[in-house]
Amino acid sequence: MIRLFVAVEIENTEAWRSILEFRDAITSCSINGGIKPVEDENIHLTLRFIGEVSEVYLPRIIECLKLVQNFKKFDLSLYGVGAFPSIARPRVVWVGVREGAEVLKNMRSSFESCLKTLVEEDREEFTPHITVARIKGRYRHECLFAYTRKYEFASFGVSPVTQIKLKRSQLTPRGPIYSDVAVFRLKSDG
Repeated sequence: MIRLFVAVEIENTEAWRSILEFRDAITSCSINGGIKPVEDENIHLTLRFIGEVSEVYLPRIIECLKLVQNFKKFDLSLYGVGAFPSIARPRVVWVGVREGAEVLKNMRSSFESCLKTLVEEDREEFTPHITVARIKGRYRHECLFAYTRKYEFASFGVSPVTQIKLKRSQLTPRGPIYSDVAVFRLKSDG
């Protein structure tokens, strides 16, 4: 079995650093490790979580994902922050996407019907976001609220999307280790 997801990585280093700055700020609100930050190298936007599948399906999953190569390169505007299910009761803290969100939704739709025959259907509505931390325990509420308020309408910059990756996630006691399984380059303009 192999654990897979489809990812968009942050290609603009300045935007990536801005995201890490916010992540570090909210992590400072943690009490005894209650807020678990996403590791620097694991910051990404999940286009589709596939989950555990037999490696037998890998070639067919890759064929489905090749459909993204019909899309042109585009820009993601990284803007605002929030939490799931809510700021009042956060489990996941994220950075949002403004421009580019519709392209991501269309891209996901392009391969979703193909994937349906291979993997479990994703019942969650797709909301493009970049997870920066997970709430696993105790934290200072007023601290977290203050930082989410401060960054609520912050721009984290614009990052180009030139490729989509199928990634493997290996769970370890120290956190997940991600590795590229396949890379799908988007079309250039013209």
